[in-house]
Amino acid sequence: MDGTLVGIYISPQPRQTMQAVAKARLIPGRGVEGDRYFQHQGTFFKGPAPDREVTLIESEAVALMARDCAPFTAAESRRNLVTQGVRLNDLVGREFRVGSVRLQGLRLCHPCSHLTKLTGKQVLVGLAGRGGLRAQVLNEGTIRVGDSVYLKEEVGENPAHAVPI
Repeated sequence: MDGTLVGIYISPQPRQTMQAVAKARLIPGRGVEGDRYFQHQGTFFKGPAPDREVTLIESEAVALMARDCAPFTAAESRRNLVTQGVRLNDLVGREFRVGSVRLQGLRLCHPCSHLTKLTGKQVLVGLAGRGGLRAQVLNEGTIRVGDSVYLKEEVGENPAHAVPI
């Protein structure tokens, strides 16, 4: 079964609550339109960097954090995209798609003390090993909640030839 995009979140300013949106435009070199890092205002922004363009987290990781540690929501994770049925840790160094947008998994997005301060929750423990993925946007496009998440197939760009994650 393909993975699914189950949430999209942006925050126009650092430290503001993440807002759920039904769709978002992703732009190479910038990230998620309307998000703080797109505006060059993120807490950790030190100049454009591919690993600051978009962040993802598994809905399953959010649920485990809520079950094992404290009530926790996808918005509190401060990740842009929330997936279901996708092992994000396996996408480091791999190209994949969310809808029609190609992404390159760059590195894991570990929980940090800043996230602990913002949420007041023990995310360093609760999200250890499942904090998500940092990815680079490879082509411009609009994604929507409900879009499929899948690996790019080696022989073509046609989503009909995608390899399920």
